[in-house]
Amino acid sequence: MDGRDLVRSVSVIGSGRAAQGLRTVRAAWRRRRIDAAGLPPRGAERARVPGQVTGVAPGPGGGVIRFSRSELRITVAVNGAVFWGWDGAGPQPSYALAGSCPEPDPRVLLEPDKDGGWRVVAERVTVTVSRHGAVEVCTPGGVTLRRDLPPRWWEPVGGGAARWMQRSEVAADARFFGLGGRASGPRLRDGTYRLWNTDPGRAFGPGDDPLYVTMPVQLVVADAGTHLVFHDTTWDGTVVLREGEEGAGSGHDRAGRCELRMDGGPLRCWVMVGAPARVLHTWASLTGAPALPPAWALGHQHARWGFGSEQEVRRVVAGYQERDLPLDAVHLDIDHYDDHQVFTVDQERFPKLPQLADELRRDGIRLVSIVDPAVKAAPGNAVYDSGTAVDAFVRDASGRTVHGVVWAGESVFPDFTHARVRSWWGGLYEERLGQGFAGFWHDMNEPTSFSAFGERTLPRSARHALEGRGGDHREAHNVYALCMARAGYEGLRELSPGERPFLFSRSGWAGMQRYGGTWSGDVATGWPGLRASLSLVLGLGLCGLPYSGPDVGGFDGSPSPELYLRWFQLGAYLPLFRTHASLRAGRREPWEFGAEVLEHARVALHERRRLVPYFVTLAHLARRTGAPYVRPLWWGAPEDRALRDCEDTFLLGDALLVAPVLDPGADRRAVQLPRGRWYDTVTEQSYEGPAQVLVDAPLSRIPVFARAGAVIPVRGAGGGVELEVWAPARGRTGGGLVVPDAGDGWDEPEIERYVARRQGGQVVVTREREDGSAEPPHPVRVRGLG
Repeated sequence: MDGRDLVRSVSVIGSGRAAQGLRTVRAAWRRRRIDAAGLPPRGAERARVPGQVTGVAPGPGGGVIRFSRSELRITVAVNGAVFWGWDGAGPQPSYALAGSCPEPDPRVLLEPDKDGGWRVVAERVTVTVSRHGAVEVCTPGGVTLRRDLPPRWWEPVGGGAARWMQRSEVAADARFFGLGGRASGPRLRDGTYRLWNTDPGRAFGPGDDPLYVTMPVQLVVADAGTHLVFHDTTWDGTVVLREGEEGAGSGHDRAGRCELRMDGGPLRCWVMVGAPARVLHTWASLTGAPALPPAWALGHQHARWGFGSEQEVRRVVAGYQERDLPLDAVHLDIDHYDDHQVFTVDQERFPKLPQLADELRRDGIRLVSIVDPAVKAAPGNAVYDSGTAVDAFVRDASGRTVHGVVWAGESVFPDFTHARVRSWWGGLYEERLGQGFAGFWHDMNEPTSFSAFGERTLPRSARHALEGRGGDHREAHNVYALCMARAGYEGLRELSPGERPFLFSRSGWAGMQRYGGTWSGDVATGWPGLRASLSLVLGLGLCGLPYSGPDVGGFDGSPSPELYLRWFQLGAYLPLFRTHASLRAGRREPWEFGAEVLEHARVALHERRRLVPYFVTLAHLARRTGAPYVRPLWWGAPEDRALRDCEDTFLLGDALLVAPVLDPGADRRAVQLPRGRWYDTVTEQSYEGPAQVLVDAPLSRIPVFARAGAVIPVRGAGGGVELEVWAPARGRTGGGLVVPDAGDGWDEPEIERYVARRQGGQVVVTREREDGSAEPPHPVRVRGLG
């Protein structure tokens, strides 16, 4: 027995929450016993490196290079992505990849290199393998982007999963981004980052890591080029990053370094090189197109843990309507369940939920339901009984059902890594649809099981199907939420085939964009939490997950009126615009913060509604190209070092630049502008970039700029689409894309392309078609001429 854990147990039981506390103590000791019996002991280990090259076997797109103690398979796909896997690892099976792997590029050459190594030459990249197993990724011009040193394995003498380590070097000027949702980003400084989806159990801030969504996905930006690297293993691990240092012309640059250590799984990775847009497009072609949200999900959504009753929902909705505040969705948290049991409704507090949903829908407002994975372990609970009948729940190594503690008390957990279980779970959403819900947010799906000490999740030895391969929670943990999202998404596709599912998930992994989005989780109320909100959205977008957003106002506590308003103004320009708060936090309705905040929040809400056609266009473009809605300033100019280091400003698509206010008391702020002309969207004053400008940021608004020449679809006065055109600079043209969308369904609308030209003192806008130019089918409003 661990003495410290015994002290924790006593303190939890004596904390005043005796019943729940005792359950969490029992759960902690139970998990420890299960793992003691079910996990193989880690005894003596043998270290291994690849050894010397012994031969090669050319193959489509590359080939296999053999070493004395390992082998390396390298394949370049037709889309330019490079795969390599050690010890015979191939691209499949993989939870990240969507469908079959891309075809190998038949033009690729495998040829000898100097000193006994080999070289794989493709159109966009050259990969050089040394005779000891170092792998170097270079541009076609021969500039090194990444160098992976020979890997090292530690194999248990008695057999079992081998730990491994991969050290890498990048350019001294390189910057690291990605690794999923990181509150300290988006640029990842020197430090250690864990790859284990984690519920921190409290509101988090920039210093907390890991969080709910971790991915072994790095985007590395340097003068020489941009590349994305994905190590395709779902096991627990750590990434240690060290940025490089340049020698100020002395020639003594220190390379940037990355050290990846994994507890198991295959050592295999994908690398994509090119401009950021090309890299994210290739990544989406591998892992799947982002799900397309219905148009209403791109408006404002209001959530709260603690609505309590139908009457309270109606009161809040009436408050929005009476004050002319646009509202598109209301979210119900776990308090609408019957005794916290998933797929149930408390009939005393919500006796006519379908009628409420119909009333709200007639006013253009949808209901969204929380869905947790844990099922109350009680015979008579319909979900528990039906899941037991299909053997749906995770078992331990002895074959007994694994129990944990969540909101409903003693609970069991579906094994979403089994196709049969996903099919059963997907069918359960019929009850939610019958209650009138139009969207779903998955919570507690890291998965979380309350514990007085130790990890707040399932035992690591718990068994999972893993699509028939079999394995334990060490391998399944990070993809548990991904598989739950797949179950919900596929179930909704079958139950409502004519509607696009709306689903977002607190936890997930690489490829989760196929099924929906995510949100920040329980971000702490405070100015650091506001800054972390932007970091999370930017970082997730660079990992291929374009739809996300924070709990506006923070999850806990009571924000000051100024903090709430600044958070609200930021949220109005993020993909998921949702207010939310915990049961014990202050309210989040705009009118609760005084008349001045209410007026400014109204302006932000109406501006968001006006921009919904632009968000719809960005959603369609994300689906087709993988480009995130919210992009770092360096998106179009990664070679610009000033933009690479700017973390407090972002691009919304190609047309808008948003500079949120992230510090208290600020009424002016410095804004870094990329190259070109930019217009302040309120004053229409123009600025020339690249430059840093100081602009007003009164409490009434945050600075937003439009790119000269941009054609932006907005909602017109009559509710239809209008084209807002920002005058091109003299001698230049501009343009933009518009994707009209009825709001739901699966039709693939045509992309409308527009060009804006200056002709004398006027701006002329034409629609470009294959058969020539035509007049725009939408009203046009030109700005920036006066």
